[in-house]
Amino acid sequence: MGLPMGQKTALYEQHQALGAKLVDFGGWEMPLHYGSQVEEHHSVRQSAGMFDVSHMTVVDVAGPQARSYLRYLLANDVARLRQKGKALYSGMLNERGGVIDDLIVYLMTEPDASGEWYRVVVNCGTREKDLHWMADRAVRFDVTLTEQPDLAMIAVQGPKARQRVEQAVSESRARLISELKPFMGQESEGWFIARTGYTGEDGLEIMLPEEEAAELWQRLLDAGVAPCGLGARDTLRLEAGMNLYGSDMNEEVSPLAAGMEWTIAWEPVERDFVGRDALEQQKQQGVSERQVGLILTERGMLRPHQKVLVEGLGEGEITSGSFSPTLGHSIALARVPAGTGREAEVEIRGKRVRVGVVKPPFVRHGDKVYS
Repeated sequence: MGLPMGQKTALYEQHQALGAKLVDFGGWEMPLHYGSQVEEHHSVRQSAGMFDVSHMTVVDVAGPQARSYLRYLLANDVARLRQKGKALYSGMLNERGGVIDDLIVYLMTEPDASGEWYRVVVNCGTREKDLHWMADRAVRFDVTLTEQPDLAMIAVQGPKARQRVEQAVSESRARLISELKPFMGQESEGWFIARTGYTGEDGLEIMLPEEEAAELWQRLLDAGVAPCGLGARDTLRLEAGMNLYGSDMNEEVSPLAAGMEWTIAWEPVERDFVGRDALEQQKQQGVSERQVGLILTERGMLRPHQKVLVEGLGEGEITSGSFSPTLGHSIALARVPAGTGREAEVEIRGKRVRVGVVKPPFVRHGDKVYS
């Protein structure tokens, strides 16, 4: 599983037995692939694949002022969560409007219940700074933050993902999965099962006690779910136009320049949240950069940090780039001058190569969607 370097569990031993190539990922030992990254990618697009994402950090936020606290902490507004189990994607910003992290928050109680409880899932690479930031801002509120380090997380993604998981779990959990709506999560016999993911496919993210993870992994294997590693996860999320923290946004990058404006809840205007003043000033002045998708259908590879040249406007930079196994050519996310049109050039090994500029995502549910 995703483990701090040097720790071993039954799930980790299963990864080894399956021939996983394990790598250091931000201080965590993670499977990069189990033999073929491309085959794992296609498994998710065509059938079902699973990822051990136990490195993700789960923090429960509870107390009489949990909602008020999260409405201040996050750029998106948890008041929009009007149903138990509903999920919300948001950036957590600094005072300058830079992105400290992107995360998902779930409402774990009925709306407006006394003592609301939310579950927040943040990235492993930002765990320490996230927890410090959240704790420092919690002192103004009657709220308790509880990290859940004993929870493992397995993501099962693909057009047959839910069907395969239903075959691998108890009858009551299978019934819950069959009824679960997109971007919703529900508790079931000590597990939390959410219909969310990071691939552009349907699927589930299952949080469960670490000691039960190895058995679930084996049951999913027996049900025909392919084990997948970080390599396929990266090409899948890139095809889906989903940002990677540290590449496509960071503390120096505004969500307005990172394709994340849709995650900012400007209304109601009286809601104060961290970074709001900076974002409003940026909007008033005009944002100089924006995020776009790039496609290169001829030979060549788009990679992070390559220079993007826009005639008459200046330069930008690729933030994420790779070969797309689904489309059969190279794609990228890039930050470019705000006025960039439908074409640009990328500098590859000293040569300028023409690329198309499109609006992400590139792929949804296995089909090309960019234009």
